[in-house]
Amino acid sequence: MGERGSGRDAEATGHLAFGRGTALPEYVNLWVSRQRWYGGTGRVAALRSIGEWTLPTTEPGVSIRTHLVLDTASPELPLFQLPLTERGSPLAQGQAALVGRGTGDVFVYDAPHDPAYAPALMSFILGRASSPAARDHDASAHGETLPAGAADAHSHAHAATVVASRVVSGEQSNTSIIVDTADAHGNPSRPIICKVFRAVHHGENPDVVLQPALAEAGSRFVPAPLGCVVGEWDDPGQPGGRARGHLAFAQEFLPGVEDAWRVALGAAEAGEDFSAAARTLGEATASVHADLARAMPTREATPEFIQGVLEGMRERLRAAAQEVPALAAHGSAIEAVFGRVRSAPWPRLQRIHGDYHLGQVLHAPGRGWVLVDFEGEPLRPMHERDQPDVALRDVAGMLRSFSYAAGTIIMAHPERDPARAAEWATACRRAFLDGYAARSGRDARGDAALLDAFELDKAVYETVYETRNRPAWLPIPLAAVRSLLEAAGGAAR
Repeated sequence: MGERGSGRDAEATGHLAFGRGTALPEYVNLWVSRQRWYGGTGRVAALRSIGEWTLPTTEPGVSIRTHLVLDTASPELPLFQLPLTERGSPLAQGQAALVGRGTGDVFVYDAPHDPAYAPALMSFILGRASSPAARDHDASAHGETLPAGAADAHSHAHAATVVASRVVSGEQSNTSIIVDTADAHGNPSRPIICKVFRAVHHGENPDVVLQPALAEAGSRFVPAPLGCVVGEWDDPGQPGGRARGHLAFAQEFLPGVEDAWRVALGAAEAGEDFSAAARTLGEATASVHADLARAMPTREATPEFIQGVLEGMRERLRAAAQEVPALAAHGSAIEAVFGRVRSAPWPRLQRIHGDYHLGQVLHAPGRGWVLVDFEGEPLRPMHERDQPDVALRDVAGMLRSFSYAAGTIIMAHPERDPARAAEWATACRRAFLDGYAARSGRDARGDAALLDAFELDKAVYETVYETRNRPAWLPIPLAAVRSLLEAAGGAAR
């Protein structure tokens, strides 16, 4: 992992409060099991500590420890980051964030909800704090500043004082904290959003790598990055027995914006034409892809890579068919669409967004579209997410998102003519592809075999998601599977 620090990195290491490999208290297991980012529906966590680091704080009577814990209840042994604050007296209005009561009548809280955490974390990231000396080297962390897209973004952040913080609701895989700041005169300054990664992996998190690369390339379609936390921990499976990965990422926060999903869904609900906005979104997407291709390594799609993509699609289909019996009737037809990718011409591979849909784009008044959350597909391992891929995967994801918006309207308003919502989606999809082609010089419709396969693969994934989370919504992706098969079959004929 390349160092991006400014020379003011702050080091932190800590002792093992629970001891190496020691099971965490049961109240911690029960609390983690209820969190959306845990993802262990119906399972109680069985956490074991592999290390911790201490985050310095100036608030009296508060200690902040970030634990790295393995979940032994899962055969995959996922690794989670667990920032906790310990207080000798209850936190005012902190009952919702209370994890439990520790030994010695200590009150233990989920740190992102504790007002002491955000100032300490931002000082650590921006290099304004040091940490107590380590007693061992089982876990460590340091803050790094990152190149900013806006020339004055760092100066504002370094001079700002944290005045308040709040946790973003509804996130499923991470915990994001909106940090309100003030300048030296006490006037409101630019807010910051800091994403604390809950599932931790060895390797560079694409979100922390790609956004700074785009900012350095001069892209106006991403927020200005500010800094991150990099951690190290023991892992006998890695060279030298140590793993290294990103733990947190701070960037500028754009207040008063809506994500493109809400904007598009509102237009679909009202029956308003959204094609002009979809076209500019296509242009923005192509611009980001072009900047990534210039800023990051690219390579040719080898036969081995193509075979790996095909095998991945088929494996996801087999797994999905076990959870969604309705897919079984379409198995052969889906396999046929997937099989066409082997003989199709493949574009050069490059870094991409990786989990692209309307919810990953913000509409900022006066600025336009802003792309966020470049982590890639959360269910894919990190060593796959940080590699060059096919830009058409992002295009297919956005096409599915427009269709999903239409399907949502059809589900919510069964009294309406479904053809109108379908026509709305068709117009958006066409306009998006037109905008993408105008900016990139390459019409994705000319790569129909790949585009069909990636979009169908996405729809298969959606059937599993809805089966697990919203069974009543399963008809949306199932209808998409049938429609995509009909369209691909017509194209083949």
